[in-house]
Amino acid sequence: MVVLNKIYTRTGDKGDTALVTGARVPKYSVRVDSYGTVDELNSVCGLARLHAEGDLDVALARIQNDLFDLGADLGRPDMEQDAEAGYPVLRMVEAQVTRLETEIDAMTAVLEPLRSFVLPGGSAAAAFLHQCRTVARRAERRAVELAASETVNPHAVTYLNRLSDWFFCAARMANDAGRADVLWVPGANR
Repeated sequence: MVVLNKIYTRTGDKGDTALVTGARVPKYSVRVDSYGTVDELNSVCGLARLHAEGDLDVALARIQNDLFDLGADLGRPDMEQDAEAGYPVLRMVEAQVTRLETEIDAMTAVLEPLRSFVLPGGSAAAAFLHQCRTVARRAERRAVELAASETVNPHAVTYLNRLSDWFFCAARMANDAGRADVLWVPGANR
């Protein structure tokens, strides 16, 4: 269990921060940017939940929890040393990706087929879900950048890739299963 009885520590006042392992890195490191973007995504999910009901709210709550798992995963380098940690290390697993794929397939089965690109908008829930989608894509880019130079759990990157697709489908569901999507009209304002 986490106990936070003091919020500020002053340990980062000179521009560095601690990873899950305790190692200190600059706050501008790609690893910190990667899990920081996941944290931002979690915040945007909270905004989307303000406009979500029923199954959508439940799914977003589950995703928010997954995003904390993902942040913990990205905040811990050296996967090859997980066994030496002395405690179970939290890593994203294939089942989390598979769940997203199953939910995407279920949404796709009821969505109106796309005949144009969709503009972010429509209902408030859809607009926030599209914002979640774009932040998820940025988080994925950061995780891929990190993986180019350091070890990253491949399930973490795959999860982010599927998650942005999930948000796209969920946004369409929030727009009356795609019937209220705002469609792009190429060259409409020429």
